[in-house]
Amino acid sequence: MLEVLFEFLFQVVFEFLLQIFGELLVELGLRSVAEPFSDREARNPLLAGLGYAVLGVFAGGLSLIFFPRALLRGTSLHGISLLLTPLLAGGAMSLLGAWRRRRGERLLRLDRFGYAFVFAFCMALVRLLFTK
Repeated sequence: MLEVLFEFLFQVVFEFLLQIFGELLVELGLRSVAEPFSDREARNPLLAGLGYAVLGVFAGGLSLIFFPRALLRGTSLHGISLLLTPLLAGGAMSLLGAWRRRRGERLLRLDRFGYAFVFAFCMALVRLLFTK
């Protein structure tokens, strides 16, 4: 009888902790995705970076639907896209951000090199790992 009660309590506690942990992960994920678009004054750059990483992963996965094959697969240059493309994308976005700043337009975090690099790196990583 005591053994059954212990198993029941263990299962209830385990399920509770599992659900709380899952909810915390989902909340963190939702906050990190929402952070890049937040208009609050107190912004968290780490959450914004994580949000852009998540968006990059989703964009990489979505791109696989339309472009399932790697352009450079089978050559020694295949993996170079993991660094070169994000560096170029980060540079291009920072130039675009500078242009927007000169025009007085509102900037997004994606208009900065670091955030653009994180987004492009995660997208390139997904494409590197999952292209045929």
